[in-house]
Amino acid sequence: MKKIVALILLLISLSSCEKDDICVDETTPRLIIEFYDITNPAALKPVLNLTAKGEGAADFMVFNTSLTATDPNRYLFNGSKLALPLKLNDTITKYSLVLNSTSLTASNEDFLEFHYTPENVFVSRACGYKTIFQLNSPGGVLLTDSAAPDTFWIQQNINIQKYSITTEDETHIKIYF
Repeated sequence: MKKIVALILLLISLSSCEKDDICVDETTPRLIIEFYDITNPAALKPVLNLTAKGEGAADFMVFNTSLTATDPNRYLFNGSKLALPLKLNDTITKYSLVLNSTSLTASNEDFLEFHYTPENVFVSRACGYKTIFQLNSPGGVLLTDSAAPDTFWIQQNINIQKYSITTEDETHIKIYF
């Protein structure tokens, strides 16, 4: 009798087990920007020598296809796509984007300021929570020039494709220059 009770308890305990949760690709998404040719709006335009620096960040993210992946403090991005993280505990993230950043005389700095509402969503027990973002409409992206004004290299052609930033599998913003 004890063996039967033990066997029943064992079967009950095994049937109540859940499969292991594995967290894959369920992280907080970055804002995906693609660059397009202003003279041919359907064509992607590779960008070389572009640096991006978040307000208050110590290091620049370098957007340059000629760099190697082993260069310290540098991130190698696709030549026409940039992924920028947004602040989790704020509603505004500001980036400095410097075109021709390797030139002392021809560099051009513009600022992009993203306005959004963050929302924490439960993914699973293994993954916990991730933050998704909703860009404000209107005013989700503001473009300003550097402290020493020069011409805008972005030329004020910014199109928000997706206001809801829930995944990195889609383009959120298209910039024409």
